[in-house]
Formats: sequence, structure tokens, C-alpha cells
Amino acid sequence: MSKSLSDLDQLFTIIPISSLNDRSNLRSIPDDDFGVIIDLKSYEDHKFDPFKLDNDSFKKLKDLLYRNSLVIWRGVELNPQQQYHLTKLFDPSSDSYGHKNKNSKIESKSILHPDLKTLPDQPQVQLIGNGKVIDPEVAPGIDPLPTLKHPHHKTFHKDVVSQEDEEKGVTRFYRWHIDAALYDLNPPKVTTLQALRVPQGPKQICRYDDGTGDQLTVPLGTTAFVSGKKMFEILSPELKSLAVRTKVQYAPHPYVWMSNAKAKSNGLGIEVENKELPRDQLPSFEESKIKTFPLLWKNPVTGNLHLQVHPCGAEKLIIEPLPKSSKFYSSNDGDQESYKIDDDRTLLFRDGRTIEDLKTVREILYKLQRPGISPDLVYCHDWKEKDLCLFHNRGVLHTVVGAFKEDQHRAFWQCNMASSDEPLGPDTDDLQRFV
Repeated sequence: MSKSLSDLDQLFTIIPISSLNDRSNLRSIPDDDFGVIIDLKSYEDHKFDPFKLDNDSFKKLKDLLYRNSLVIWRGVELNPQQQYHLTKLFDPSSDSYGHKNKNSKIESKSILHPDLKTLPDQPQVQLIGNGKVIDPEVAPGIDPLPTLKHPHHKTFHKDVVSQEDEEKGVTRFYRWHIDAALYDLNPPKVTTLQALRVPQGPKQICRYDDGTGDQLTVPLGTTAFVSGKKMFEILSPELKSLAVRTKVQYAPHPYVWMSNAKAKSNGLGIEVENKELPRDQLPSFEESKIKTFPLLWKNPVTGNLHLQVHPCGAEKLIIEPLPKSSKFYSSNDGDQESYKIDDDRTLLFRDGRTIEDLKTVREILYKLQRPGISPDLVYCHDWKEKDLCLFHNRGVLHTVVGAFKEDQHRAFWQCNMASSDEPLGPDTDDLQRFV
């Protein structure tokens, strides 16, 4: 007889990722409190049913996720309805898929279109992966069975890895991002990823190719995560002052807007080539549905600030002025008409600024975000079949990594839902502390 799921920490073995003895596949951990693994072997049925999760246990799970950003369940088998139910528990008022359902005409023009297959009977759950699906169990309701395509950096990056290097196992981060439509809909609070079919193969070398020489040895087909909390914490005091005063406005239909543009070699944002679609070539949009979010999002459980920006979709920065009480305010400085990207002091923008020049927007965001993806701050998950990953989508950035051969079959179910509310930004205490 199954136990009641009334005490999460007693029923399951919860292991901080940072305490695992075998770090060979983990590379490095952004924080001691970043990520935990839950092993179901300690539970008598070796099963987890979200429909049986009582309120007290869910509160503990929610607390665990928001404090650790990433929860990995080993040995889980959920059907699409169970995965949807688990995801919805974190935001009961939400119901639609985070990028809307796939019958939208806009989707055919989006750069996300080739990567996702909607499960008809549970449209909030998407099938992603690589290769020809031969097992109907991973694609319920989809007929004929689809061929999946793992995103490859050569379709999105301006400069690509040579064929010779790729054959030696060299790969790239594809696109650092938050799961979010960034137009009309609010970013999901939580994303769940369930590994159904996971091909095994040799490790690959993820090369940044951004002039730093940085690289990582990564498992085949890993998903890489970084902490938005750590990304903010490691900034200089001047850049923290800038971040806490800044909002980001995203382009309308950003995944269509950027469809002709190409990314930086480390996947952190778009190269400046003026290839974005002008507004008169975009699908129709409403000004009221264009999204503007704080650059920093407040964790509702810990109160920490997470630097959460999707750099590819950002179109404008709106910077509030420094108060005269700020330690950085100097009446002799005046406002900076120009800035030096290597001089944090010139990035304070004392009198505030609305920045619409894409080159400047991208330079500033890159300055803020690039330190947070350094190799020692990236967690690369080594996927196993029956892994279920929950991540705090408003607290981390993540990216697809790696390249598969056509005959390597991989299948995951992904679920997230557009949130019922917008992310919280810095409060008055945060402003007083960091401005």
C-alpha cells in the first residue's frame, strides 16, 4: 500500500548536486544551493504521482525548487496529464502553453517552430528531441509519427564550428534563454522536462569561441543551466546599481523579429547586423501587448534578485535616474553622453536613459550577463532516461547544447504555461541597498 506523500524529505532521498561525489559529469555548480536530485529508490513504490501530492508536500516541493532553482527527479514515469498537473500546481490560474498553442499562424514564421510538436490531447505539453519517432508512446495522438530535430548552432550562429572540429566532438551553446513568449503572455514560473529516450555517446567539447578561450567538457545532448541570482551577485557595485534601475522592453513577436538574425558564438545574444525584421514586416501586433519587464526578478520565496533577461529578444532599455542620495551620484559628473563598456562608472547613467540603439542595448546586456555564463558557473545535466527536471524559469537561464546524428533518437516532454502574473521586480529595500 502506498504511503501518503505528506513529508517530502522523509519519503525521498534529497541530494544537493554540489555534494555528489562523482562530479565528472557535473563540471561545476553555480552555488552550493543550486540544484538538488531526488532519488525515488527510497520510496517504496518507486513511483511519484503528482495527483497524490497533498498541499503540505507541494508547499515543501515548491520551497525546495525556489530555493534551489533546479530539482531533478530520478526514475520518474509520468503521463502527459500528470506532467501537466505537476507544472500547473506552481501556477494554478495558468493554463495555456507558454508560447500559445501551435495553431497560431504566427508560429510558422517563428524560429521556435521546427523544434516543438504539440501533444494533441494535452496541448500544454510539447514533444522535443531528435530523430525519427518509432514508439507511439512518446508521441501520443500524433499521426503520422514525427521526425524530431535537435536545434543545431549552425542554423542560428553567425560563425560556426568547422566540420572538421565538429567531427572531433566540438559543439556550442545554442541559445541562452528564458522560456517565454515575451509578447502578450507572461513568462512561465516553472518548466518541467521529462526524459523519455536518451541516446548515449561520447562527451563533447562546448567551445565559447568568444575570444576568451573558455570551453567545457559536456555530456552528449546536455542542457546547461546558470543561476540568475549568481549572475547578479558577481556584478560590480556600479553594475548592480544599473541593473536594479533598469527595465527591458522586448520586440513584438520577438521570435519572428529575430528570424533572419544570427547569434553570438557563445549563444548569449544576437550579433549586430541589422537583420531584424522592421515592424511593418511583422505579424500584426498591439502596442499594449509589447512586454516590458524588470531586468531583475525577485524570488517570491527567498527574496533574492535574479538577473533574468532573454538577450536575443531585447529591443530597448529603460533606465531610471540615480537618486541624489546614491553613493554613486556626483553633481560634478553630469550624465554620460557616451559610455565606455569597460568602465563601469560610465554605465551608471546618472540622469536615466531610454536606450533604443540595438548595438548599445546588446553591449550593455552582454556586459551584465557574460560573467554569469563563465565555465565555473555552468551546470550541465547528464540526462538519463526517466529523469524529470523542474526548473525555476524565473530564476535561471538555460540552453540546448550539442549535436546528434540523424539516427540518434531522443525524446523529451516539455511543459510550461504562460503565467497569470508578471515577474516581481526590485522593491524599495532593494533599491536602497543597491542604488
